[in-house]
Amino acid sequence: MQSSHAAVHVSALFDEPNLIADAGLLPLVALAERAGLPGLAAQVRIEAADNSGGAHPAAKVMSLLGAMCSGADSIDDADRLRHGAMDRAFAGIRAPSTLGTFLRSFTHGHNRQLHRVHREFLARLATHAPLLPGAGQLMFIDIDPTHRRVYGRAKQGAEHGRLKGQRTLHPIVATLSTPLARPVIGAVRLRRGKAADVRGAKSFVAQALAIAKEAGGTGIRMMRADSKFYTADVAAACHRAGAYFSLTTGMNPSIAAAIGRIAEDAWVPIRYPEAFVDPDTGEMVSDAEVAETEYTAFTGHTKAEQVTARLIVRRVRRLNPQEVTGQGELFDSWRYHPVFTNSPFGMLQAELHHRQHAVVEQVIADGKSSALAHLPSGNFQANAAWLTLWAMSHNLLRAAGALASAFHAKATTATLRAHLIHVPARLARTARIKLTAHLPANWPWQSAYHDLFEAVHRSPSTP
Repeated sequence: MQSSHAAVHVSALFDEPNLIADAGLLPLVALAERAGLPGLAAQVRIEAADNSGGAHPAAKVMSLLGAMCSGADSIDDADRLRHGAMDRAFAGIRAPSTLGTFLRSFTHGHNRQLHRVHREFLARLATHAPLLPGAGQLMFIDIDPTHRRVYGRAKQGAEHGRLKGQRTLHPIVATLSTPLARPVIGAVRLRRGKAADVRGAKSFVAQALAIAKEAGGTGIRMMRADSKFYTADVAAACHRAGAYFSLTTGMNPSIAAAIGRIAEDAWVPIRYPEAFVDPDTGEMVSDAEVAETEYTAFTGHTKAEQVTARLIVRRVRRLNPQEVTGQGELFDSWRYHPVFTNSPFGMLQAELHHRQHAVVEQVIADGKSSALAHLPSGNFQANAAWLTLWAMSHNLLRAAGALASAFHAKATTATLRAHLIHVPARLARTARIKLTAHLPANWPWQSAYHDLFEAVHRSPSTP
């Protein structure tokens, strides 16, 4: 690629009033409206003395979602919605200053209202798009916390947490997925920077499992999490919700003793078609052995809180075995990765399911490259609202991708923005009634865009 030699002189002028930069918002906003989001958002009742923050919540929620779907990672980035012919394509676009006031008006109670909107919106999206195919048979609920570094001592809730020398806020995310679908976000919660990973896990797990059911998870629901969630409360929450659990346990004397009792001929060799990274060493692993045994966990609790289930163990031979003080030859030669689960699937299938828990990290990475690049306010509740709005925008993009094509149904949100959202268009009005968006000729993904556009603008009665 090089500059065109046909032009003797190139100039740039910002003077075209009929252009919009993100024509993908046309079907995206229509999809949100089709799912009833404006009516749901109107339920967020913010009562301020001068009503400056609480008026017209639906318009403000829709503006924030539009900005996030376009790639906004700060409140000021919402100004990208106010250019060219955007005011002809959309009504009710709000300025960044208005949106900032709206977010700062939130309290804990308002955030609970917004999260209820998020739950209902996800359930409705699942009926308007093939968002979670196969959810009626098997759904995975993956839970993982993360830390977002923030700056400024005045930012509420920012503390020195797990990241040494860094002030952070501490979101926790629950994703919903199936063997056929990329994950969507079921529940989110913002915590203080130094909050323990497992803080509030019991209620959060119960909430995530309830949302999974609302989103179509009427079959087997499998909750997967790392060792920080290996607690009696988490297992009990799954049992009460009628869901299964798959929890990394880490190593302790009781687990080590249980592994030591596994007969040598019980280990089943397995070769992985796609190598994965060993979490202990960072090495690529292609070969391992798997075995299982019955195990009773949480024996320090009351009898009613103890859980007997399966301990499925993957072991990988050490490439450079060295003597480990206090360990026998068994643990000198192998690295062990135990999982405590009541999965109804066979041993190898259950082990594979747990290893796929890492899909939640893809969602977190998506967020950190877009709306969660910053938690933009100094107000804790404003940042909590921003987190929930990011979850809603993520799910809206995933629904749009599912309607566009099989490829886009599994693409990252960055790819969805590049292919379907960041499409320039010239708007033309015919007979003052019909608005036509003229998009670039030979756009590589015009077929996917057309399918999305037709799906969301089709009459509800049309098959």
